Amino acid sequence: MNSRRDVESGGGGTKITNNYFAVVNSTSYGYHADNHKNSWLVPVFVIFNVVVFIVAIAINNCPKDNFGFQGDCFPDFLGRFSFQPIRENPLIGPSSSTLTKMGALKWENIVHENQWWRILTCIWLHAGIIHLLLNMMCVVFISIRLQLGFLRMGLIYLLSGFGGSVLSSLFIQNSISVGASGALFGLLGAKLSELLANWTIYSEKLTALLDLLTIIVINLVIGIFPLVDNFAHIGGFATGLLLGFILLPRPRYGWLEQPCLPAGIRLKSKFKAYQYILGIVSLILLIVGLSIGLVMLFKGENGYDHCHWCHYLTCVPSVWECDKEN
Repeated sequence: MNSRRDVESGGGGTKITNNYFAVVNSTSYGYHADNHKNSWLVPVFVIFNVVVFIVAIAINNCPKDNFGFQGDCFPDFLGRFSFQPIRENPLIGPSSSTLTKMGALKWENIVHENQWWRILTCIWLHAGIIHLLLNMMCVVFISIRLQLGFLRMGLIYLLSGFGGSVLSSLFIQNSISVGASGALFGLLGAKLSELLANWTIYSEKLTALLDLLTIIVINLVIGIFPLVDNFAHIGGFATGLLLGFILLPRPRYGWLEQPCLPAGIRLKSKFKAYQYILGIVSLILLIVGLSIGLVMLFKGENGYDHCHWCHYLTCVPSVWECDKEN
């Protein structure tokens, strides 16, 4: 999930894209046509994230740069691979300066130094071991439920992470952000649109829908807690939802069996009319939305100037204080 903390925010606070996904054992509820498409891309994603984290810890080299103001590096026997003091980074990981150096999402660098690549590199960085483990467990769980091939899985994951980073940058401008939460919420959004686009082939539609909506709502509510960047969650979810309508419609019943049917029995269209409509509308919305977001971002605009109430989407004042600029 995306979280905001001193670890992730170069100076202003770090936002971690950490999804503490409240997971429910939802299945395909009667439709299993894609069960053979377990993607090899998922273990590649997990391994790559782990390798990047190890590299970040090595670059961090806590014993060399830690002056002991917030405690000692630990554990000592790991040498340069030891972690920042718990008081500085309770997620057990590197410093915010190291994350910034490696490509954390930082509005100032993107807008004023043209470091647009941070929109994508932040997806592969994690603030600590806890952050990494939570996100990787979620990506494995959700990918098992989606059962996608490597191309569609890769597109949804990367574009959702991209969309989450763009929306986050428009609103969170004084903190850095790292994590795969935007991408993970994109997978949830894609699962929801896959269910809606293929509604007629599911045997337990309402049960599947309620289970999925429960997971989504719980995780979005978690996003209003302090230090969590819910804008990355929302941006990733919206992107994944639209991509699901574009990439995940299933052929109408009987289409794949046409070669075995009598010559006079043929389906005129591979997909139903509403699937075509949803796909076209979603493609238009996706292109327009990302284009507007990128133009606003590189013009240096602040999202709060156009949406004064949007700070409630990421933090609701109660027992804690909310600073919409941070």
